[in-house]
Amino acid sequence: MLALIIVVIVVLLGSAFCSGAETAILSISSIKVRQLAQSKKPAALALASIRLHINRPIATIVILNNIFNIVGSIIIGSMTTQVLGSAWLGVSSSVLTFLIIIFGEILPKTLGQRYAEPIALFVAIFVKFLTVIFTPLVWLVEHTTAPFIQGNKIPTTDEAEIKFLTNIGFQEGVIEDDEAEMIQRVFQLNDLNASDLMTPRIITTYLQGDQTLNECQSEIIKSQHTRILVIDETIDNVTGLVLKDELLTAMIEGNGDRQINNLQRPVHFVPETNRADKLLKVFQENREHLAVVLDEYGGVAGVVTLEDVLEVLTGEIVDETDRNVDLQEIARKKRLRLLKSRGINNEL
Repeated sequence: MLALIIVVIVVLLGSAFCSGAETAILSISSIKVRQLAQSKKPAALALASIRLHINRPIATIVILNNIFNIVGSIIIGSMTTQVLGSAWLGVSSSVLTFLIIIFGEILPKTLGQRYAEPIALFVAIFVKFLTVIFTPLVWLVEHTTAPFIQGNKIPTTDEAEIKFLTNIGFQEGVIEDDEAEMIQRVFQLNDLNASDLMTPRIITTYLQGDQTLNECQSEIIKSQHTRILVIDETIDNVTGLVLKDELLTAMIEGNGDRQINNLQRPVHFVPETNRADKLLKVFQENREHLAVVLDEYGGVAGVVTLEDVLEVLTGEIVDETDRNVDLQEIARKKRLRLLKSRGINNEL
């Protein structure tokens, strides 16, 4: 009788281990596993290895679980017949089935899902060891099921999931409101182009390169921009840019007869289809704060600045020198007035 009880306990513990281990390993997210693996702890590395090749460990656990449930039931039935007689076989089978359902399936799977991380780390090394032992059986199962499970690898996560997790993190207090907002804004960098962010050419400040500082003095002083384009005849022929403070310094020092060309710097050109994230990289690599935006015909469509890109992440940035908050909106209104003055009815 003692031997029968011991076998029942072993079967229940074995089934519980397999059910709990399988649930815990599958419940912990791939991202969390990668994060744990950075600690370089043996259990975390073993868990990462298991999740990287998940088919073999799961096949090992399923095979082992069925050995406990099926073979264990056969052994227990045989021992019950010997100890209690065949009349008790039906009763013992019903009791064993109930115990396996409760203590071998439902309870361990519930605990495995609730405490996925500690349980997965606890069983990872042992499961990896079992996978090596069951290699022949696992190999057979893999080749048998391969035709049915082939397909493209599913990504670990996507943009929609990250946004959703950000909202959940904010609602649960894990992420601050400003952090959640900025995370959401980051994804807009890939959705906006230079044409969406630029200040249109109609409101862009520019100077003729062959003019002197004295000739441009009024325009320089009135300009709201710290960087001013330098052109040759028309705005579609941009030759560079100048810094307003350098122009003012030169005028104060009595160099008003100098031409604008002598003070200009190189300027970078970008197509209006350039995405905001690419623009940010352009500004970083070239150590510049302004780029000229070209339309599909090679003409100047406007200018875009590093501040324009950063505002996608932070919202509107206005300093104490800004008299107009939204220059793009002002440009649209100015263009509408020009069109109306020419008798052209155009919806913007």
